[in-house]
Amino acid sequence: MNEMTMPGRQIGRSLPRLEARDKVTGRTEYVHNLRLPGMLYGKIFRSTVAHGRIRNIDVTAARAHAGVAHVITGEDVRKVIPRPFYGPAFHDQPVLALDKVHYVGEPVAVVLASDPYVADEAVQLISAEYDELPAVFDEVEAMSSQAVVHDELKPAGTFPDLKHLQGRRNTNVALDFHLRRGDVDKAFATADRVFEHTFRTQQVLHLPLEPFVSVAEPTGSGITIHTASQSPSFVRIEIARLLGWPENRVRVKVPYLGGGFGAKLYIKLEAMVTALALLVQRPVKVALTMEEQFYTLTKHASTFRIKSAVNKDGRITARHCEVWWNGGAYADIGPRITQKSGFTAPGPYDIDNVSIDSYSLYTNLPPAGALRGFGIPQLVWAYESHADMIARELALDPVEFRRRNILREGRPQATGTLMRDAAIEAVLERLAERLDWNKSFDRGSGTVRRGRGLGIGFKASISPTTSIAIVNVAADGSATLYCSTVDMGQGSDTANAQVVAEVLDVAAESVRIVHPDTDVTPYDMATLGSRSMFHMGNAVRLAAQDAKAKLAALAAELGLPPGSNIPLPELFRRKYGMQAGNVIGIGSYVPTYESPNHDTGQTSNATPYWMIGGTAVEIEVDTETGHVRIIRIINVVDAGKPINPKIVEDQISGAAVMQLGFTMQEKMLFEGGQVTNASLADYKIPSILDIPPMISEAVDAQQHDGPFGAKGVGESGTFALSPAIANAIEDAVGVRVTELPITAEAVYRALRTAANDPLEDA
Repeated sequence: MNEMTMPGRQIGRSLPRLEARDKVTGRTEYVHNLRLPGMLYGKIFRSTVAHGRIRNIDVTAARAHAGVAHVITGEDVRKVIPRPFYGPAFHDQPVLALDKVHYVGEPVAVVLASDPYVADEAVQLISAEYDELPAVFDEVEAMSSQAVVHDELKPAGTFPDLKHLQGRRNTNVALDFHLRRGDVDKAFATADRVFEHTFRTQQVLHLPLEPFVSVAEPTGSGITIHTASQSPSFVRIEIARLLGWPENRVRVKVPYLGGGFGAKLYIKLEAMVTALALLVQRPVKVALTMEEQFYTLTKHASTFRIKSAVNKDGRITARHCEVWWNGGAYADIGPRITQKSGFTAPGPYDIDNVSIDSYSLYTNLPPAGALRGFGIPQLVWAYESHADMIARELALDPVEFRRRNILREGRPQATGTLMRDAAIEAVLERLAERLDWNKSFDRGSGTVRRGRGLGIGFKASISPTTSIAIVNVAADGSATLYCSTVDMGQGSDTANAQVVAEVLDVAAESVRIVHPDTDVTPYDMATLGSRSMFHMGNAVRLAAQDAKAKLAALAAELGLPPGSNIPLPELFRRKYGMQAGNVIGIGSYVPTYESPNHDTGQTSNATPYWMIGGTAVEIEVDTETGHVRIIRIINVVDAGKPINPKIVEDQISGAAVMQLGFTMQEKMLFEGGQVTNASLADYKIPSILDIPPMISEAVDAQQHDGPFGAKGVGESGTFALSPAIANAIEDAVGVRVTELPITAEAVYRALRTAANDPLEDA
């Protein structure tokens, strides 16, 4: 037995990612590298107006261009998909624009050619005429705007709580979620102090370094889709629905992803390449450029008005939250964000009286969807900035203010669901300890001032969802895991291999993972919302235990005493007389869930587990320029018991770096609905030189029903970094920024305003 197959303790082992060598040597497969015989490349002609009825699309010159095979419009798509509208929450997004365009950059037509450069040239020859309609871009204005993005709401039917919206007209409200607990009006009327603030976040981009890409290949029995997707099972179901086919005629294959962060969920290019391939009966590939990502999916911009009633002892007695989410032209998963994140808007605090109104709005901007945090970073930005502002106004220490109000184990959250296995208090105390909060602090001198700040946030896992796994133990004792969890860099393949190995008492290196292939790997809802380690991890554990039980049954059948340590190859030889056969273990996991009351939002079981994340920072502010230099970042989370501590640490740090970009520099700029900085030359993400010293760790915790005590961690590092920086800036120079990003100009303007010397607008 060599080192690679020696058994031992696998849980808690910082095993390097199993695919690391293939990635660094360039052997890893990505869809961008895929070439198929006879394949055509598609290039997209996009709308140049934000809202308008299509009067004419002239593709004559493009069709005549040398080397062009086909030019496809929305009406052509109807030949293979009579009702070509898709979406996880609403069937509102067409494969190609039909009748109307709803945002600048919406796909209107596609040129197909054997040479992608020829297709790109031909796209420039297409022209379109529109009757422009009034447009709306701001989420709050969309509530009452005369400009209505969609004539009628069309819930997909997937989510029961959206069915009542069927047929609703003359509204931009895709979903309004309300939660009520206690007597908010009475609590505000009797409060010693009332604080109200409004916070805004901007439109930003996922920007995975592998842009969106899909290939569709017609087969004799149906169609095979090779795609960079986080949700292959959903893609299969949705494509089958669109075509009116049984699922077994649609095959979806997903190799590694070069990043996803929520962008590559549900349907993105898959319906388009499917329609194109069926129309031309050849394989078709559509691979977006970096620029085109700006027209495909964004993070929700938001406005959050938060109002708190506070007694003189610093206890919050009531909180009213109004959140407006800018969903862009198509709903995508925005209604789920509105509800599933919306109910956490009061924050991780024990408040008896709560009122929440959370609205998903259509606007004439590129669609918004899930982005690493599922709406939580927008909420934490507001409620943790608000917490510091209250504490300072009451002359209370910000950490002490949080201690007085923190939601402790066993207490009900605003929905009525009890907080269980949620180490909020431990995260707060570890942040304070790491930051040396109670020790003296050098606050700088002259024009450079120093400050400290922290914040904590929490998230509920999306529910209810299903994961299924298969573990195949071969006759030589090797094990193979079949599951549809997509490894897009988060290390799920390695962690799941460790779960299998722990159960079967083998080394994780000896476990092979089969990548998602819907003809081979079983159903998984999707790789999103930090659900994979908990949901799929539990399914994998159950599948491995099932295989282990069947091996024990096989041993018993052969008359071996319980606990016999016979090598697995010998066990199979005794059964079959040669190296033959295998044992299949199957595991499925669906956590319990209780749908919230429609009127009050109350439920005793809102989530299978809670994610907790906090961040503390030290910063310097140059009062002459407004420039903020971050001296150090400390991230602390509750990840339960980490399966792989190094992967957990990397996940936390990666999330924090991403949120750092959203906090300090990233912002999509629009003019009349047109993105004006759609390139990495103008839209700056953090480089290695922008990343300050960082500590990332998990507190000692246990998720009682997680696989070996674990739960998800991919988003936890995003929660509280933004308010921690804003709080530190106020600590340093006494000014408050309430809108992201926190640029040097924003800080400088705040300083000048505080000095009664505001800058004149140019």
